[in-house]
Amino acid sequence: MAKIIIFGTGDIAQIANYYFENDSEYEVIAFTVDRDYINSNSFEGKPLVAFEDIETLYPSSNYKMFIALSYSKMNKIREAKYNEAKLKGYELVSYVSSKCSYVSQYAHGDNCFIFEDNTIQPFVKIGNNVTLWSGNHIGHHSQIDDHNFVSSHVVISGHCRIKSNCFLGVNATLAHKITLEKETLLGAGAIISKNTIEKGVYVAPRTVKIEKNSDQIKL
Repeated sequence: MAKIIIFGTGDIAQIANYYFENDSEYEVIAFTVDRDYINSNSFEGKPLVAFEDIETLYPSSNYKMFIALSYSKMNKIREAKYNEAKLKGYELVSYVSSKCSYVSQYAHGDNCFIFEDNTIQPFVKIGNNVTLWSGNHIGHHSQIDDHNFVSSHVVISGHCRIKSNCFLGVNATLAHKITLEKETLLGAGAIISKNTIEKGVYVAPRTVKIEKNSDQIKL
C-alpha cells in the first residue's frame, strides 16, 4: 500500500483518514499542518508534524500527500497548500469512493475528494483539487476546473462549465449549458439558469414562517 501524509487536523482531515483507511489502496502514516497550528504531537492516533519539517521526516521519495482542507476563502487556502506541497515535490493523491458511479472516460485530477453516491456521467472532465461531497449529479460533457468545492445533492446538467475557485451549496441546480465564472458562490438551493459573473453570489429566496402552528395544519 502506498503511504500518504494528510495535511489538516479538522473535520475534513478526520473524514479523509476514515475513507482512506477503509476504502482505498493508501495507508495514512501521519498528519501535518503549519507549525503555528500544532497543539499536540498526534492526531487520530498518528504522528502530527510541522509542515515546515515534512521533507526531512517523510520525504517525497517515499511518501505521497493529500490536502484535506475545506472551501475557506473560496478554496484558496486549500489551493495554496496544494501548491506548496507540489513545490516540496510531493505527489498528491485522490480519493474516489468505491460507491461512486464514475463512468466518464476521462480521469480526474490530483488531490480530488469524491464521496459516495456521486454520479459522474460520460465525457465529464474533473480538474485538480476538486471536492465532490456525497450525492451529486455531474451531467454529461460538463467540466469542473481546478480548486472547486461541490456540496451535497447538487445537480449540474449537461455541457456545464465550473471555472476555478467556486463553491456550490447544498441542493444547488444548474440548467443545461451553464457556465459558472471564477469564484462564483452558490447558496443552498440556488437555481441557476443563466451564466454567472466572476465573484458573483447567488442565493435562493429565504423560507418564511407562516402565522400558524403545526397542529393547525391538516396533513
